[in-house]
Amino acid sequence: MSFDRRTRVEQMRTDDRARDRRNRVVTIGLSAVVVAGLLGFGSYTLLERSEAKERSGDRAQDGKQAEPEDQQPAAGAIPGERTWDAKKLTRNHVTTDVTYPMEPPVGGDHNPAWLNCDGVVYEKAVPDVNAVHALEHGAVWVTYNGKASDADVAQLASRVRSTPYSLMSPYEGQAGAIMLSAWGKQVTVDGADDRRVAQFFAKYVQGAQTPEPGAPCTGGVDG
Repeated sequence: MSFDRRTRVEQMRTDDRARDRRNRVVTIGLSAVVVAGLLGFGSYTLLERSEAKERSGDRAQDGKQAEPEDQQPAAGAIPGERTWDAKKLTRNHVTTDVTYPMEPPVGGDHNPAWLNCDGVVYEKAVPDVNAVHALEHGAVWVTYNGKASDADVAQLASRVRSTPYSLMSPYEGQAGAIMLSAWGKQVTVDGADDRRVAQFFAKYVQGAQTPEPGAPCTGGVDG
C-alpha cells in the first residue's frame, strides 16, 4: 500500500510536469501568433500610411501642376498692357470736370470724393473724376461697352463682387469691349476667361503702383 501511494504521487508529479510543459508550449505558441499578428498589422498600417501619404503627395503635386499660373502676379508686364509714367500723373483734388488723355482714365487730377470700390458693380456709367480717385486708393476698375457679351459681363461682375478694392461699370467711350484699369496701368482683354484678367487683379489690386496704399474703398460716393 505504501508503494502504491508513492507510485501514485510520483505519477501525479509526472503528470503535473507534463501538463506544465504543455501549458508553456501552448502559451509560447499563442504569444508567437499574437506577436506575428501585431507585426503584420503594424506593417499593414505603416504600408497604408505610406501609400496614403504618397497618394496625398501625388494629389498635391497634381494640384500644383494644374494650378493656373495666372493666379500669381505676373513677374513682368502683362501682355498687351499699357503703362503711363506715374510721375506724370498728377494727383490734385479738383471740383471741376477733368479731360483725361485716355479712356477710361488711369490717373490724373480727380474729385476729392472717391468712388466706392469695395467690390461694387455699377449698372450705369460713373464719373471719371471719382473713379480715378478709387484707382489712387489701389482699386482695379473693370469697364465694358456694348460689344461685350452678357456672359462675359456677368462673369466679370461675379469676380468684382468677390474682390475688395475693385469696381465695375459700363463705359461706352472705350476702344475695347472689356478693359481693366489701375493707376497708370491698363489692358484690353478678349473676354472674362482671358488669363490676363486674373493676372491684372493679382498684380494691381492694392498693388505696388498704388499711390495711397491702405486708403479706404468705402465711405465715398456711389456714382
